[in-house]
Amino acid sequence: MKARTMGRHLRESLKSLGRNSWMTFASVSAVTVTLLLVGVFIVIMMNLNQLAENIENDVEIKVVMEPATDAEAVKALENKVRKTPGVKEVIHATKDEELDKMIKSFGDELNLYKQSNPLGDALYVKATDPHKTAEVAEKINTYDNIYQVVYGEGKIEKLFNVLNMSRNIGIVLILALLFTAMFLISNTIRLTIVARGREIEIMKLVGATNSFVRIPFVLEGVWLGVLGSIIPMVVISISYNELYTQWQPRLQNELFQLLNTTPFILQVNGLLLFMGVFIGVWGSFMSVRKFLRV
Repeated sequence: MKARTMGRHLRESLKSLGRNSWMTFASVSAVTVTLLLVGVFIVIMMNLNQLAENIENDVEIKVVMEPATDAEAVKALENKVRKTPGVKEVIHATKDEELDKMIKSFGDELNLYKQSNPLGDALYVKATDPHKTAEVAEKINTYDNIYQVVYGEGKIEKLFNVLNMSRNIGIVLILALLFTAMFLISNTIRLTIVARGREIEIMKLVGATNSFVRIPFVLEGVWLGVLGSIIPMVVISISYNELYTQWQPRLQNELFQLLNTTPFILQVNGLLLFMGVFIGVWGSFMSVRKFLRV
């Protein structure tokens, strides 16, 4: 396509926005409202997904050794656990360290056990895939010199099921919002094109090709998508930055941490801009198609 022709299409698309100002306003408003809803939901779901990942990565297996296990056998068992398929990390805690933890949790009354510590050394194990924690725990439990393997059997499976269900529900809701947005915006743009159906028919009758007629409308859809995505991007950027600044210092729990504003906000804004343009182009393309059958 010649640069002159493309320049003509760009001018026509911009003029059309001005000539049909009320329909332009309706289309941009529809894009703005739907993208704002989608953007807010994406921000919420991405942070919830981060929380879910933190919870999953925090799941660990506690391997308690027999109290009578000597130092050589402890070292051998630790090496064996480290080499177990699916094991990501192993932290060794001596029986004295375990007793100190119990004293800190339950009180100084347990200090009397320091003279004759009844506990065994412990290994804190994390699986490469948190969802295979139970599988790794069962494997470790078959080794010698093991007194107990604790990983929240029964509860951890329920936790993962809840997290997976939350993710799936979030994906379904986002897709539903996107399809709703595409439907609403397509219908709004279609009203604009219906009002200009006579103009399209005349252009076709005088020999204009389908692409020559279609391109200005597609470009118009691009402008509508860009204009409609500006407010959602600004609102979400300012709101999330304020939320992060106010609340992140107060969140002492390492599991629940908000995603850093950079590059998260840039990614969300890029996604919103892409969706706005895509929805605008798709709505224009589908709406003008039937008027090209002259």
